[in-house]
Amino acid sequence: MSVAVMTDTNSGLTPAQAKELGVYLLPMPILIDGNAYYEHQSITPKEFYEKMRAKADISTTQPSPADLMDLWEEILKTHDEVVHIPMSSGLSASCATAQMLAEDYEGRVFVVDNHRISISQKSSAWDAVALREAGCGAQEIRRELEASGLDSIVYVGVETLEYLRRGGRVTAGAAAIGAVLQIKPLLKIEGELLDACAKVRGT
Repeated sequence: MSVAVMTDTNSGLTPAQAKELGVYLLPMPILIDGNAYYEHQSITPKEFYEKMRAKADISTTQPSPADLMDLWEEILKTHDEVVHIPMSSGLSASCATAQMLAEDYEGRVFVVDNHRISISQKSSAWDAVALREAGCGAQEIRRELEASGLDSIVYVGVETLEYLRRGGRVTAGAAAIGAVLQIKPLLKIEGELLDACAKVRGT
């Protein structure tokens, strides 16, 4: 049985890395000043950070159901099953949307909800490939990945409080004081929770 492994660009995988690994990659949309861009397609990481430094209005959104299903349809032309590893359900509705859409694929698309993002999501893709090469089917791969879903913690250091202020995670007053004193939160993603776990001075 042929099993395809798929994740999204929130994993940090580039198209070249995904191709080398044998993983299908769904580009995640980014909204910048009201315009939609797709990672590694219509915007590069360098361009993205330049827009952040210019204080552009930036937000994220989930992929459209059409984009997601189009990729599944393409994959299923050459594979029996798909293991899809989206970003954590605690950080985006994209996982729940994918799970709902997968119900129409009659047991051929398995959506993994193992609460991962960034390097831990990339690690899940590596694990899925290893399990596939060991002869596991899609359902078994999903079960194994979800069983270890809470075995990772991601720490995030921020360079500026601007986007935390815009997202309502810190108040305008706290952001202003933090900017003057160079005090920034160290964020922690554990399971479905994103929270500040410490305050640091400088970078």
